[in-house]
Amino acid sequence: MAQDMAGAQSALEALRAAAARATTALGASMSAVSVWDRESGRLRVLVNHGELAAGEEEIPEDESYPVADFPEIVTFLDEHWSTGRLPRAWVQTAEDLTPGEHAGLTAHLHSDTGAFCRQRAAGLRRRGRTCCLVAPIVLHGQAWGELYLARGEGHPLFTDADAQYATLLAAQISAGLAQSERLADLRRLAFTDPLTGLANRRAVDARLESALAAHNRDNTVVSLVVCDVNGLKRINDQHGHEMGDRLLERFANQLSMAGAKLPGSLAARLGGDEFCLLAEGQKSDEVVAVAEELCARALQLADGEGVACGIASTGDSIGPVSTPDRLFRLADAAQYRAKAARAAHPVVAGRSHGPGLAPDPTVLLADAADPHHRADGRSRGGPGGRGVHGDRRRFRGAAHSADPGQLLTAVLGVLDHQGGGRASHPADTLGRLASVAETSARLLDAVAWWISYVPPGSQLMHTAQHAVYRMTKGPGTRGEGAVSPGAARRAENQRARIEAPDAVFDLDHYPLTGTAVRGGAFALRTGSVGNDPAEEAVLVVGGYKGMVAAGGANPAGGWLLELYADDATLPLGQIAPALRALVAVALSGPASPPPG
Repeated sequence: MAQDMAGAQSALEALRAAAARATTALGASMSAVSVWDRESGRLRVLVNHGELAAGEEEIPEDESYPVADFPEIVTFLDEHWSTGRLPRAWVQTAEDLTPGEHAGLTAHLHSDTGAFCRQRAAGLRRRGRTCCLVAPIVLHGQAWGELYLARGEGHPLFTDADAQYATLLAAQISAGLAQSERLADLRRLAFTDPLTGLANRRAVDARLESALAAHNRDNTVVSLVVCDVNGLKRINDQHGHEMGDRLLERFANQLSMAGAKLPGSLAARLGGDEFCLLAEGQKSDEVVAVAEELCARALQLADGEGVACGIASTGDSIGPVSTPDRLFRLADAAQYRAKAARAAHPVVAGRSHGPGLAPDPTVLLADAADPHHRADGRSRGGPGGRGVHGDRRRFRGAAHSADPGQLLTAVLGVLDHQGGGRASHPADTLGRLASVAETSARLLDAVAWWISYVPPGSQLMHTAQHAVYRMTKGPGTRGEGAVSPGAARRAENQRARIEAPDAVFDLDHYPLTGTAVRGGAFALRTGSVGNDPAEEAVLVVGGYKGMVAAGGANPAGGWLLELYADDATLPLGQIAPALRALVAVALSGPASPPPG
């Protein structure tokens, strides 16, 4: 059941797989999985499987029952909350008897629910079934729904052992549902920029591929607007990254409103201070007009300095466009010219401005940056093709990236590869977390990573594994100002104590870390207003400039993964949600404490 649910492409497919496995495991003639719809107060059937009665459908459109008819859901949860044990399954036969009158059956209901059990019995008789087995499903500590199994004529009644087994199957369904939720979050994160809520580069790549396929098939006009927010580094340096993030968010709102004027367009943040708008089916003049207005609005943003905007459209004289890379290079080249000229208006590839500028200098710049480009828009191919190096070359999707979508893709790819390509990740918890840490650190060019462990019931955290890729200077070390040799030694001793593999931290003194170990995430940058003093001390003493941490718990204990940054490391704050999701995936497999 666990394997089938993990391999499903959607939550509904996972429930279908669970129902099929449960039917086989318990020798039932049919099974169903229902959810408690709290808004309507009804128990809604999502999946039926097996020998279905008249009116029952495998995927019913509207099969639901008042939850008041099935009080056992709430009854069993009361027991779960008071004892901490899994809510137990119970058996009902088609005989008109109250619970507890069937020898050997597990009917853990209070006597005042007998009327409801008689309703269940009547329902069994109408459908030609002799008995049913109901196991409540609990998700995140709340009643989610139930697993229902039934047997027909000629089959033995369910036993107490069957009920115990069904309890475990319901718990496995709960775990599978939780994993489906995490995968849904991953899919959302994979195509969404967490800071602005816009699409990310991965979403742009997917849309641009299909848009250019339509262009080359039907000559549909495809336009790409690339914008670079001016002055972001100044704001970050003078006012802090929080102010810089607010500027990015405000511009993202303007870009989203601009996209609304081009139906079907996609507004996205490519990373850092770079955004784009992908339009399909609109005339290039319409796209340019929207971009003109966007540039004017960007100049009105508080603390901003406007944007450098470049446009490439197949509706202009830019030559054949057969690949997304060529359209991006053309838009990049136009944006580069806009930035170099400090232009307040968009620069459009293929539209020469001024006498003697044919062929268009923007197109020349883009093609010079691509050594494989030919005048007909196709790749030269082979070793005989020579390209001219231009003023600028853009490498999107390079080895180092702070794009959460690329981070998710890279790490999940590594985990699946290590598991033999079947989405079965490394067997031990620490191994899976180390794979997440190593791949993330490489993509972000981080200084170091640390994995820490908290035993069950403890508040003391110690290092389970770590890696340091390059050294940083701690306070008082050479180059950090004039201090006495004794002070430098004390600072280095303190740094060594914090970085020692056997260092132990009391989570009572580190509130952010304590929250992260319970399933949260956070990012810090030295010198930012509002930093927790204890958490920042770890950064300062280690000589680091920033960090991001994410954690969670599994039956083996609590875990924390930390990535540390220096001035060369890519921004860490925007990847915190993605790192949290990846840690959750790593913790969802078989649980094991660190060795030793």
